[in-house]
Amino acid sequence: MSSCENAIFWHVYPLGFTGAEIRPERPSGVVEHRLGRLTGWLDHAVGMGFTGLLLGPIFASTSHGYDTIDHLRIDPRLGDDADFDILVREAHARGLKVVLDGVFNHVGTQHPAFQAALAGGPEGRLFRWTDGQLVTFEGHGGLATLNHDEPDVVAWVDHVMRYWLARGADGWRLDASYAVAPAFWRRVIPGVREEFPDAWFLGEVIHGDYAAFVAGSSVDTVTQYELWKATWSALKDANFFELAWTLKRHQEFAQTFVPQTFVGNHDVERIASQVGSGRAVLAAAVLFTVPGTPSVYAGDEYAFEAVKGEGWASDDPLRPAFPDTPAGLDGAGAWMAALYHELIELRRERPWLIRGRIEQGELANERFTYEVVGDGGRLRVDLALAPVPSVVITENGRQLFQFAGGSA
Repeated sequence: MSSCENAIFWHVYPLGFTGAEIRPERPSGVVEHRLGRLTGWLDHAVGMGFTGLLLGPIFASTSHGYDTIDHLRIDPRLGDDADFDILVREAHARGLKVVLDGVFNHVGTQHPAFQAALAGGPEGRLFRWTDGQLVTFEGHGGLATLNHDEPDVVAWVDHVMRYWLARGADGWRLDASYAVAPAFWRRVIPGVREEFPDAWFLGEVIHGDYAAFVAGSSVDTVTQYELWKATWSALKDANFFELAWTLKRHQEFAQTFVPQTFVGNHDVERIASQVGSGRAVLAAAVLFTVPGTPSVYAGDEYAFEAVKGEGWASDDPLRPAFPDTPAGLDGAGAWMAALYHELIELRRERPWLIRGRIEQGELANERFTYEVVGDGGRLRVDLALAPVPSVVITENGRQLFQFAGGSA
């Protein structure tokens, strides 16, 4: 089992979290030591019960971090190598694993290798072209898709992964891994694992056969978007049949790998905005009781609200700056944080839930009961939407968690 499989992750988008300018008109390149602001929140993460830190992009880029221009340099808007080393050291000292976000499907068009390719250099073989035209990532003109059939791309990704694992990282989130043939990852990951056997690899996969992708790519797990969608949709539309059906699929996946579960991340509307804060508690209850490796997007534990915007800055509302410490929130959302803390502790005390088996019970549009069984334990979860959102979690008849509140 990977060292991160049993973690409970706190997911942070560092550029937004630390207040960096996302789209500077004239990047200065001056190092601004913002990663220290994230270090100031590590005690919060530990206090909540998290055991891992899942980071968004931290490497040099021109704007939002997913247009990387140097995978071996910390983005100067965040700091430098010393700031990274301090963050990893402080995280590890608190028992937190650190997983980095690797953008290996594409690079920013300001990347030196791509600029050399435009000038007619041999670097052109590193990128994908169709009829002489660059293949961009999902139509984004500033993102140049790499040629994953090129051996030098394989060697380069291998080098980047090993470099940061050697500096203390515990694993990789592979951005847009669904856009890359699984065979590419299989050419890279096993070799990296020979040197770093405990490294954890999380593939971003949205649709499709998750189990087949895991098997074909050799990643440890993938993002369980099906469960994310069914959770908020069932709560929003008062249709627990959707969640029940998806949990059957989830159970099938969990028999072959441990899915990475979430109810929020840096790309989707806040769960409290999707379903309301009361129903968001029910979403959290599902997250922390079903099989998987859960993550919480920073701010969801405080009932943050945000909806996607329009156009090129559509994700900005989802990625806000945080104060230097939790005290800067002035108690906002403390009630939700207390509930999250209870649920996280419940989860940590029952590590068998990671690979538990789901048994479904009562099911109606506004009511759903299921049990999770494993290693001699049996946890019962009763969800209801009327007359108000409520959830009760029991074990052998003993109540472990209860919530009722908010509007239906």
